Formats: sequence, structure tokens, C-alpha cells
Amino acid sequence: MTTQAAAAALPVVLRDVRAGFGSREALSGVSLDVRPGEMFGLIGPDGAGKTTTLRLVCGLLPAWSGDVRVFGANPWVDRRTATHRIGYLSQRFSLYGDLTIDENIEFFARVHGVRDFRTPRDRLLALTGLEPFRGRLAARLSGGMKQKLALACTLIHEPPLIVLDEPTTGVDPVSRREFWKLLGEFLAGGLTILIATPYLDEAERCSRVALVSEGRILALDTPDRLRGSLSGVIFEVVAPAVRRARDVLIDRWGGERVEAFGDRLHVRGDRAGDRDRLLAVLADAGLAGASVRQVRAGLEDVFIDLIGRERHALAGGGRKGSDG
Repeated sequence: MTTQAAAAALPVVLRDVRAGFGSREALSGVSLDVRPGEMFGLIGPDGAGKTTTLRLVCGLLPAWSGDVRVFGANPWVDRRTATHRIGYLSQRFSLYGDLTIDENIEFFARVHGVRDFRTPRDRLLALTGLEPFRGRLAARLSGGMKQKLALACTLIHEPPLIVLDEPTTGVDPVSRREFWKLLGEFLAGGLTILIATPYLDEAERCSRVALVSEGRILALDTPDRLRGSLSGVIFEVVAPAVRRARDVLIDRWGGERVEAFGDRLHVRGDRAGDRDRLLAVLADAGLAGASVRQVRAGLEDVFIDLIGRERHALAGGGRKGSDG
């Protein structure tokens, strides 16, 4: 298979893409591909460039330079590909509050030119658990039910690729779990999913992830390989006076090796034997009640390490990115 044919077979390909708004650059040389049947995650904080990347894929924004392909077509030029082969769920998906669940799905089906929508609508309602509420107005749905309805509207024209922009932001934990269970079922059915999320626990569910910061991809791989790329070991420190412990360790262990994780700290060491050294440092500072245990590195540990290295490498460069 030629390189061009291989690219055409992939749902999404970006090659050295730069894009932005006005004079502001939001993406700087981004390259990635999304493979058929996988869930690919764009992971990063607000302003990292995730939404801009999704807009390029959906044909809502042109690239300044580089190449964007969706099933081999340029989505900015070939709008038909973007319309028929992509289902897009934005951060602020607009349901019609004065329409029922059934009527909302019918509306989006007709927008996409789906004439025989009743069978797929019934299937989606059954999968999402919305069937008993199909006559309820969208305005009267809970946040989790609205997200399920939005997903059903996104899938009514049966696209092979769905693009989700932070779909669980502001959703309660139970609804969030249910939403991810639904995504898993659609993924098992052969759907390809490109999702942007700031939640690193959600990234663990993806086949591959791109860690994005300030318009650049810091790393792209499977979650397991990314975790394995982190050098050294991670220790979890629990102390009665966690802020005092953090200050002590930053001063005596190194600020770039200490991060707060809620009411505990993650500290990077070189070897498992560093646990005793950490305990000694804390005891010497009057924090003998602290506990230290070695834990498995998480994607957040990897991300923090990569951002630290990126900032160090770019020190004095003055480059900034912005997510539109």
C-alpha cells in the first residue's frame, strides 16, 4: 500500500499542522493519526490546543500550513466528508429544550438527510437507556441524560468517526461512568472515537493518547508505554501538615520532583531505596508522622514531567500557544 493510500485508509491524519486565530498561533507543528476502531485521546489543560485540533478535523477551521486529512479528504475543502462521515459533539452541544427526546433525534436525522431514522433512533434510545423518557422535553432532562441525548443525536446518521470535545465536563460522576460505558459499547461495535479531555483518568481508557501543551504534542503513545517512559520511581507522601511537607521537600529534594495531588504529594526518586531518605528528610523537619510508599506512576506524573522538561527547553524562547 502506498503512503497516500495508507493515509486515505486512516480516519484522521495531521501532518506538521500549524493553525490559529488572527495572529495567535494555537497549534505549532502538530502531527498525529487516528487508526480505525480505536479511541484516541487528546489530553491537556484548557488552552493546550485540543479544541482547535478537533475543529480542524471537523472542517470548521482551515490550517495555516501542513496537511489535515479525514478518510483521505481535506475536511475544510470537502465539506461533504466532514458532514457525512463525522459525528461531532462539542463542549456546548445545543439541544432544543422545547422538543422531546424523539423530536430532537428526528431533527438531527433530517439535518443529515437520514430518511429512515426510526430504526436507528430506537436502537440508540435502547442503548442509552432513554427509551422510557422519549416523550420528555429536553429542557427537563438531567445533565447526564442531556449528554446521552446529545450522543444519540451525534450518532443518528451512523458516522464511522465521532469527535467529542470534553463531553463529560460538568457531568456528575455516575453519569460520567455511564457515558464512558456507552462509548465502550460503541467502540466495540467498530466506531472510531477521537476525544479531547482534561481528565487524565479518562485518558487511561484510550487506546492511544497525545499529551498536548501550548499547541504542541509532548508525547504520543499508549497509556502503558507513556507511564513506562517515566524515569525513576514515584513515592506517595501522606503527612498531617501536607503544605509544610511540600515546602520541606521542595527545598531539600528539588521543586521539579515534588507535586501536590490533592491531600497528598507525589515525589520522584531515582530508586526504591530513596524511600528511607525521604522519611529521614521529613523526620528531620519535625514531620515524623508522615508516611511514604512507592506507587505506580500515573499519566499525570508523566504529563507534569514532560511539561517541566518542555518549559526548561523553551526557557527564554517566549513562545505561547492558545486554544480557540
